[in-house]
Amino acid sequence: MRIRALVVAIGMIAASYAVAVGPAHAASTAYEAEKATVFHGTVDSDHTGFTGTGFVNTANEVGSYVQFTVNAPTAGAATLTLRYANGTATGRKGSVSVNGASVSTPEFAPTANWDSWAAARVPVTLKAGTNQVRVVSTTTGGLPNLDSLTVSDAQSTDWSDAMIDSTMQRYTPSSVGGWSYPVALYMMGQYQVAQRTTDPARRAALIAYVKAWADRFVNASGHIDNSFDTLDSMMPGQVMIAMYRETGQAKYRMAAQQIHDRLLPSGGYPTTSDGGFWHGDSADRTDQLWSDGAFMADPFMAQYAKYIGDSTQSFDIATKQLVIYASHLQQPNGLLKHAYDASRSASWADPNTGLAPEYWCRAIGWVGVAATEMLDLIPADHPRRAQLVSIVQNLVRGMAAYQDPSTGRWFQVVDKGSSAGNWTETSCSAMYTLTVEAAIKGGYVSRADYQPTVDSGKRGELNRISLHTDGLTYLTSISVGTNVGDYAYYINRPQATNDFHGLGAFLYFYEQVYH
Repeated sequence: MRIRALVVAIGMIAASYAVAVGPAHAASTAYEAEKATVFHGTVDSDHTGFTGTGFVNTANEVGSYVQFTVNAPTAGAATLTLRYANGTATGRKGSVSVNGASVSTPEFAPTANWDSWAAARVPVTLKAGTNQVRVVSTTTGGLPNLDSLTVSDAQSTDWSDAMIDSTMQRYTPSSVGGWSYPVALYMMGQYQVAQRTTDPARRAALIAYVKAWADRFVNASGHIDNSFDTLDSMMPGQVMIAMYRETGQAKYRMAAQQIHDRLLPSGGYPTTSDGGFWHGDSADRTDQLWSDGAFMADPFMAQYAKYIGDSTQSFDIATKQLVIYASHLQQPNGLLKHAYDASRSASWADPNTGLAPEYWCRAIGWVGVAATEMLDLIPADHPRRAQLVSIVQNLVRGMAAYQDPSTGRWFQVVDKGSSAGNWTETSCSAMYTLTVEAAIKGGYVSRADYQPTVDSGKRGELNRISLHTDGLTYLTSISVGTNVGDYAYYINRPQATNDFHGLGAFLYFYEQVYH
């Protein structure tokens, strides 16, 4: 019975994308609803997927409630995670109070059915000792079925889970955004979370959301309607590879092959005289290598080599590109200039070196993420492995040298932290921290030398995310998309909240550093 219901639930997940909630974090405390005080409700077990011995089904009325007795060892901020199911088509609004004071009115959005469980999160402050947490119905429909309450302190909150739940509540796969690298970056971050998720229903929900987004762009024969004339447009191919790994469906393999073949010598994508892919096949990108491009194409080719085929050729292309880019862009301080123009004709290009004037933080972060991921993908005996390791070692050295000691983050223009108007940026700080941690894990740099960089980076990054009373996460101070420019251009870029550059980078960071 339970297996049949799970299959049905997974089949219906694509309609609502409510996320099944996995086991509580090891440092959290879970309270089962059936052991709480129930006013006008019953303890039932006629649906599947609940924890403990059952769940609470309140009466369909205003005022029915479930009250939990929560013990806090110390006073302070905490996150309440309510695990619920709502098989109706509308939200069932409630009110959450702590010790008699109302703190939040979560919506309890619909789930796929009554066998699918989702999370509503509420930030609270608990007193030391005993606390009364009451969840009260504010509509005639009553509360959703309540399974449990998990109480986590700031250190034990799984911010990847919270961010994904929030994003899936804000957007459906059809409204989240089109074929673009920032949205695809987020999707690959969610895919990483799905890969380490052990709850089958939750994993299925996360994958179903990503798959539904991918299916907007690839037809049944595996064709994507895109000319692929920029490296940025190729990065979402990683999602196609991920979905091929998950489903084995040929259409995803064929979609990935369409991008892969564009990057082959026979595909006609333009290169500099020494073979580096132009950032885009247009007049304003002619002969230009941007550090950003290292992430847009190289990990895709390495993933294609490992998970689909053509390994020798694709690994060679991926590693060659990273080496060429670094040969032009990486400087003695370990950092990379934002861009290089082989023709020296761009307005920003130095007439002697062809280099852009500044070190833009996220451009460098892309290289770190690409290089460390590729080192995980290529064979141990690949002939360019030593060159990639050297690039990472120099990059980590530069990152550590320019970390802001007061915040643990990195500046929008990395090497000019003391200059007027500069500010610490969230997406690159996530990328730098994960790059250093990945380099430590890979044995490319010493943990003794660089663990302080990681620890400060973690602190700085987590200071940029918070849970609001609406139960959703907010990630702040993210630079919007950026071209190549001068110092004034970079520092005056808008600072966004919940921009997908930041959301995706945060998921990559959190999965690398905390899991």
